[in-house]
Amino acid sequence: MTEAYEMVVGLEVHVQLKTASKAFCACSADFGAPPNTNTCPVCLALPGALPVLNKHAVELAARAAVGLGCKVSPVSVFARKNYFYPDLPKGYQISQFDQPLATEGSLTIGHTEAGKPISVRITRVHMEEDAGKSIHDRYQNSTAIDLNRAGVPLIEIVSEPDMRSAAEAGAYLRTLKRTLQFLGVSDVSMEEGSLRVDANVSARPRGETKLGTKTEVKNMNSFSAVERALDLEFERQCEVLSKGGKIEQQTLLWDGAKGAVRPSRTKEGSQDYRYFPEPDLRPLVLEKDWIAKTKHDLPELPDARHARFTKDYSVTAQEADQLTATPELSEYFENVARAAGDPRAAYNWVMGEVQSALNETGVTYATLPVRPEGLGELISLIKQGIVSNTAGKTIFAKMLETGKPPAQIAADEGLVQVNDDAQLEGWVDEVLSENPDEAKRFLSGERKLQGVLVGLVMKKSKGRADPKRVNQLLTSRAG
Repeated sequence: MTEAYEMVVGLEVHVQLKTASKAFCACSADFGAPPNTNTCPVCLALPGALPVLNKHAVELAARAAVGLGCKVSPVSVFARKNYFYPDLPKGYQISQFDQPLATEGSLTIGHTEAGKPISVRITRVHMEEDAGKSIHDRYQNSTAIDLNRAGVPLIEIVSEPDMRSAAEAGAYLRTLKRTLQFLGVSDVSMEEGSLRVDANVSARPRGETKLGTKTEVKNMNSFSAVERALDLEFERQCEVLSKGGKIEQQTLLWDGAKGAVRPSRTKEGSQDYRYFPEPDLRPLVLEKDWIAKTKHDLPELPDARHARFTKDYSVTAQEADQLTATPELSEYFENVARAAGDPRAAYNWVMGEVQSALNETGVTYATLPVRPEGLGELISLIKQGIVSNTAGKTIFAKMLETGKPPAQIAADEGLVQVNDDAQLEGWVDEVLSENPDEAKRFLSGERKLQGVLVGLVMKKSKGRADPKRVNQLLTSRAG
């Protein structure tokens, strides 16, 4: 049934900007405060309260727009978007309409098998304020309203309907999130609501160029939920169309528990919001030199860092994908690689022991006791043969506990590598004596046991034995 139709997807992504205060007042924009404590006459829409635009919100919004390749307008206008919800005290939202902050951007989300970039056009990026939050599941048979979020600064990033599958929509969202992280404009946490997605989807016969009637799916709390919701809604539309029915333009809600979409309301058009210029705010005027400086000061973006890592650190494209998943990870790796002078070892340690430590302890790269310079020093000690790789893992664990330098831990714990043949021979003798069956088979020519015996020597020496020299001694014993 779906083979006869093509999916067409456009996404509207709302992103909370990483500011200390709200868009038009001095209230805290922090997430997680007790309900209704971050409020004031402005965000509660009390009579006589007037909005004052947050300068830092403008800076972050412009940085995001430029980073997405948009043309930033020297003049944009705030407007009142009129609609009523219990969590919108004013009865309107301050947004932008016909004169947005920026237009005509694009985002590359991958490549075809032939190597051609897959690009999604971005129609516009505009600024607006967030509404409060209605909480439906905390109190039985009632809804609670938390207005802490009301007035938090947002940008809305609106794409063209350029995506042709749920997988492409997922790739767009993951690429967009990573880009915004590298730009430093938002926490982009779907769990905390700082990134929210509204997906517009329609089905049309394959080969048709005219767009079909779209529906909008809301209430999705993960990228995988977006993909599942799009696939299900596309299947529903295909079934309706194949039976000769018509698609009604409406808003749908994703029910994650049931894995289904359900109608919410008839979809509004822009005329229903009765936009008009916000009388309490002047047009936003940005000087061309300021826009040019914003572009000049952009941080390195994921694609550029990916290309540089593959060139400068000789990692594969897949490894560079891992290393540029977040700016914190990529910066930590690069600092380790520079300190160690060994990118391959840096990659192995960062994606191995460091990732395990983060997962187990819940700390971040910023608070991890093992700083990049310390890990780089540890890698150098292993590379120079001062400590073994086995001892290095013990030292790393001690660094996590104490934050002490690796050389000090190696000295304090007696983990400096032993190269003295007499001491090594003693450990080898003990291991062969304690494991007579394995020793007999090994000395009779079963060479695959050599690795087992080396491991036992390393264990007996508490990681201090030089494994290379132990291998040589065992080889000489086997003749």
